[in-house]
Amino acid sequence: MESAEIRRRWLSFFEERGHTVVPSASLIADDPTLLLVPAGMVPFKPYFLGEVKPPYPRAASVQKCVRTPDIEEVGKTTRHGTFFQMCGNFSFGDYFKEGAIKLAWELLTGSVEHGGYGLEPEKLWITVYQDDDEAEQIWRDVVGVPAERIQRLGKKDNFWSMGVPGPCGPCSEINYDRGPEFGAEGGPAVNDERYVEIWNLVFMQYERGQGTGKDDFEILGDLPSKNIDTGLGLERLAMILQGVQNMYETDTLKVVIDKATELTGVRYGQAHESDVSLRVVADHMRTSVMLIGDGVIPGNEGRGYVLRRIMRRAIRNMRMLGASGPVVGELVDTVIRTMGEQYPELETDRKRVETVALAEEAAFLKTLKAGTNILDTAVTETKASGGKVLPGDKAFLLHDTWGFPIDLTLEMAAEQGLSVDEDGFRRLMKEQRERAKADARAKKTGHADVSAYREIADGNGATEFTGYTNTEGETTVVGLLVNGVPSPAATEGDEVEVVLDRTPFYAEGGGQQADTGRIKLHSGAVIQVRDVQQPVPGVSVHKGSVQVGEVTVGATAYATIDVTRRRAIARAHSATHLTHQALRDALGPTAAQAGSENAPGRFRFDFGSPSAVPGTVLTDVEQKINEVLARELDVHAEVMPIDEAKRQGAIAEFGEKYGEKVRVVTIGDFSKELCGGTHVHNTAQLGLVKLLGESSIGSGVRRIEALVGVDAYNFLAREHTVVAQLQELVKGRPEELPEKISAMLGKLKDAEKEIEKFRAEKVLQAAAGLVQGAKDIRGVAVVTGQVPDGTSADDLRKLVLDVRGRIPGDRPAVVALFTTANGRPLTVIATNEAARERGLKAGELVRTAAKTLGGGGGGKPDVAQGGGQNPAAIGEAIDAVERLIEETA
Repeated sequence: MESAEIRRRWLSFFEERGHTVVPSASLIADDPTLLLVPAGMVPFKPYFLGEVKPPYPRAASVQKCVRTPDIEEVGKTTRHGTFFQMCGNFSFGDYFKEGAIKLAWELLTGSVEHGGYGLEPEKLWITVYQDDDEAEQIWRDVVGVPAERIQRLGKKDNFWSMGVPGPCGPCSEINYDRGPEFGAEGGPAVNDERYVEIWNLVFMQYERGQGTGKDDFEILGDLPSKNIDTGLGLERLAMILQGVQNMYETDTLKVVIDKATELTGVRYGQAHESDVSLRVVADHMRTSVMLIGDGVIPGNEGRGYVLRRIMRRAIRNMRMLGASGPVVGELVDTVIRTMGEQYPELETDRKRVETVALAEEAAFLKTLKAGTNILDTAVTETKASGGKVLPGDKAFLLHDTWGFPIDLTLEMAAEQGLSVDEDGFRRLMKEQRERAKADARAKKTGHADVSAYREIADGNGATEFTGYTNTEGETTVVGLLVNGVPSPAATEGDEVEVVLDRTPFYAEGGGQQADTGRIKLHSGAVIQVRDVQQPVPGVSVHKGSVQVGEVTVGATAYATIDVTRRRAIARAHSATHLTHQALRDALGPTAAQAGSENAPGRFRFDFGSPSAVPGTVLTDVEQKINEVLARELDVHAEVMPIDEAKRQGAIAEFGEKYGEKVRVVTIGDFSKELCGGTHVHNTAQLGLVKLLGESSIGSGVRRIEALVGVDAYNFLAREHTVVAQLQELVKGRPEELPEKISAMLGKLKDAEKEIEKFRAEKVLQAAAGLVQGAKDIRGVAVVTGQVPDGTSADDLRKLVLDVRGRIPGDRPAVVALFTTANGRPLTVIATNEAARERGLKAGELVRTAAKTLGGGGGGKPDVAQGGGQNPAAIGEAIDAVERLIEETA
């Protein structure tokens, strides 16, 4: 049974039994504590935590998941993979243990002809939590599983929680016996390789307290509403139903292995080492395609680094298998054709996915060359100092600057006989991650405990946003934090976070900056609001300071936003939509939004593109946008089911999480996007849009920056003034300026060439005199000295080589000349073959000179260059070079 059919049967089975089928959420987690979705229940987490009321009593999904903690084990075991699909069925206060158990058994053992998976009942073993008599009784007496195939396990294996105080409960796992060829019998308690877990049923019935680890916490009592969360690994079930030895040989991964075999000529099953590499390639390329498909872009931090790391591991393993040229294109094509049946959006976005993947491969192949040079230098320095361990900061530099995976650094260092300070590297990585996470948390929560916001939400519900139609209005203070701590009151000068029952203030989101303004209590107290965030879904937290009086929870107030700022942001946001559509019209659907920021009078827009956008195209895009403004198109928003929005062709932003109902913003007949932000009512209100230019911000991602309205007018006014000044200087009309200025620059360049030629001739004229002044040190002709300040490095090198060439080749010779350029000392040293036979190497001589100058240098044995910080030490450097020649010759 193919994977796509396993997925179809799962959703069909539960839909027929009253479950709402929920499409897989994006791999980009809508949770500040997660980079990527690691489990099937993550999209339902707000329902289980009680943050949001579930819109349905029963649900079923097949969720895309990515886990990378065990990335080093990928390919080495039958069970470790970075991407997997988790089939889940969920009950929110509806059916409980007996319902979940009976549904699981029916689907697994039901006949294939009637929509089941057709597993033999006698091959299924059950584990239950050690104290869960109820679950065991249901399995034994209701379902009919023999008692000898039901085993009890402890808290570590069969009890589930999120790792923090909240809902928890016992688990019951369904395991499949793969037969004696996979080891000794005795059930999953004895051999989990033979008795492989395929389905985990979690019975959320308790509330857990504080604690650490999987089993060190207290059970506080029963939950008011009992829930069900189950998960079946699609790949594991496919392994069983397709009769293969491991997940890598299932239909969606084996075709990628076959393609890698075709590209490298290495046969799968030939050797363990190459098999591991082929599995890594298959797993990592599939994960990469799925991540790019959901809008992740390779980068050096966060989820971008996860993608970069696994892509580069895949490419490196292909090269280890013998591939020499680009391979990613064909591997991506194979993955899309394989996974496209389950996720049709991969075919729709094929071009964008391929563009991002190919750009990352090209970047890594360049990086591999540049990074190898950096690593070679670090290895040389480590060996020169007598070290055996490459410092952790060098490994971190290779990762952070050049995108070198640590395992690549480990391997290449080992080839040079060195180990790597992995602890130091991981410490620096951890510090970097913690800084990033702390910044993100501080932005969202202001360092307050998120549970404080949840308590406010539990007691008062979500904040009602009135800002689409109102810029001010009556409200009530329902929550108050002072310096991050819940408080009943705050006084003048306090930094506060205020939660209102209803608000006209827009909370930052969807690329739109937050509103600012004032909240005036009826008591006379005033809060100046400078930021608004939503640390938990639906709760708007107004951050600011108390200007006057005392603020208390429960007080009535009047909230007013800065209308001028809001209108300027709205103009920018509408301009962003127009820019997005105009770019897609010009470049195609691959120019998909990858991020944005809408601020007063300006915006930036990030989009996918494999290369720079030509200036002519950017000009056309800008013209098209402004033509739309002149058409005076109406802008309106409508809430509709997400399926209807997709049917109408509304554009969704990658990485955004959408509910069943979505808000669609339509600009005339030109643009239609899913958006929760604020906008103008008519395009004429934008006035003018000026695109300032575009640049690269990462592999396959470009950024446009632009001005809107008065800010755009002011920019053009300044440019007009500059043009008028240039007209006066060059005595020409505006349209003549490019040609006239180009001619002037050409003449200036020609003059600079003449000056450079004259300077070089003057420098080289000194060569004969320098040769005549050569010293004899132990039979070596030594020319040292300082040439005029300002001599370029290139001219100094030419002079040194010219002097060396004037000395007879059979006489050992060393030429070491110095100069000062831009206030810093510079040296070039050359030796001839006869000197090198005496042990005199230019690189060693330069290092001695550069060290005296307070700098560094290096090069080849015949010619080398160095520099430093202290021009006054040139005389000492000359003496140091001459001493080394005397000691060596």
